[in-house]
Amino acid sequence: MTLLTENIYLNIIIIFATIFMSIKIYFTWVFNYWRSKGVETAPPSFLFGNARDLLLQRLSLGDVFRDYYNKMKHKGLKYCGFYTLAQPNFVVLDLDLVKAVMTRDFQYFTDRGIYANEEIDPLSVHLLTLTGSAWKSMRSKLSPTFTTGKMKMMFNTLLDCSKELLVVMNNIAENHEILDVKEVLGRFTTDVIGSCAFGIDCNSLRNPNSEFRKYGKKAVGESVLDQLRVTMSMFAPSVLRFFKLPAIHPSVSKFFINIVKETIRYREENNVLRKDFMHLMIQLKNNIKIEDEDHIQELKSKESTKEMSLTEEQVAAEAFVFFVAGFETSSTTLTFCLYEFASNPDIQEKLRQEVKEVLARHEGKLTYDAIMDMPYMDKCINETLRKYPPIPTIGRICTEAYRIPDTDVVIEKGTILFIPVAGIHYDPEYYADPEKFDPERFSPENKADRHNFAWLGFGEGPRACIGIRFGLMQIKVALSILLQHYRFSLNSKTRIPLVLDPVMFFPTAKGGIWLNAEKI
Repeated sequence: MTLLTENIYLNIIIIFATIFMSIKIYFTWVFNYWRSKGVETAPPSFLFGNARDLLLQRLSLGDVFRDYYNKMKHKGLKYCGFYTLAQPNFVVLDLDLVKAVMTRDFQYFTDRGIYANEEIDPLSVHLLTLTGSAWKSMRSKLSPTFTTGKMKMMFNTLLDCSKELLVVMNNIAENHEILDVKEVLGRFTTDVIGSCAFGIDCNSLRNPNSEFRKYGKKAVGESVLDQLRVTMSMFAPSVLRFFKLPAIHPSVSKFFINIVKETIRYREENNVLRKDFMHLMIQLKNNIKIEDEDHIQELKSKESTKEMSLTEEQVAAEAFVFFVAGFETSSTTLTFCLYEFASNPDIQEKLRQEVKEVLARHEGKLTYDAIMDMPYMDKCINETLRKYPPIPTIGRICTEAYRIPDTDVVIEKGTILFIPVAGIHYDPEYYADPEKFDPERFSPENKADRHNFAWLGFGEGPRACIGIRFGLMQIKVALSILLQHYRFSLNSKTRIPLVLDPVMFFPTAKGGIWLNAEKI
């Protein structure tokens, strides 16, 4: 080896050593952030902070924050710090402080802090990601589309989709096939949302490879890289922002934007009126009044048409988030609900009897009023959402410097806060024997004895899920139909105890949930 070559190698080593030491010093400085504020954290690891298991996909999102919640709550803390890479986050443990963040002092935490980029990714700019006055304006525009009156308007469309569900289920039961619950119910909710949000017959139940099913699965992340992108958009949005990366896969954006534009053009040219979400969105686009018995909103006002109406891209973005959030969270809840019914046959039978009794009171017809008359079903759904919250951690960003009540700790503007829903839902202080599935936790008496913020299945406060009514409606319809006609039991293919897949953002059982379906 020549002297020149040796010098080159030596310089390369020095450069890499200098870079490494610079990074090491930077992270050491960053990881002193919460200590300097008197806020305790668990020891962070180099590069990853406290998010190593999350970012390396060793544990699911819910498990990561459930473990962190337990560790820090055990120390008697009401709040603590957390590091995602080099980003300091604040974790809220105390329920009174959770209430302050989500409702009482909401003006300091109005935004979710989820990454969006209108320039390269217009579909990412929707109600979940909008901030400040833009979010407030959009929420006001969309609220009338999710009232009881509008749910009743869409109910028959939902019922039509359930007919195909029975066809698929009959084939499975009659041929003694194993039911892949998440797959079948994912296709069902895809058809429901596709029909109600876009006015399109997706036919996913008949054709598992339909375009809507294909792009719906891609939107929530099929690959490890897609899942990491979803996680980073919530936990480290600055990284995506720095590299100007899209939050949504470009092929997904192209598909949904084209579908919406084609649908709008066809309906307007042919004067098509259909009782669905898309019709309501077209009304908003064209500045037409939306009203029902719960809410009246006049879009034509002194404000400019540009400010009040929606562009086609905005319609596409809102229809997209309605579709993705609606089909995935509902199919997840239905999947775990049926798993618990199969594991607890007495609970399954009790709910089946309630469905039969309620339908008998409603002339044997499944109506919107009928599904709203099922208190035990409400308990079962709420308990499912407790054990398996579809969004196991809720994020908020501090929009103005905020002092924690009765302390000297100030959360700086721009800090992302996490509310560890899964940790709260499994806290024995609020739920004795939390691993047990017990719908009676949600009896009026038990709810009255519990802190109002000990259950966050749909979030709370002004940024709570706007689609609660629709989500519950499709879940209740599916359960009513399935329990009327089938009895479910566990198949040996289901891994017991359940382990959540660390790769998936939404709670998903590793290996799937497989049941036997016996026709009644």
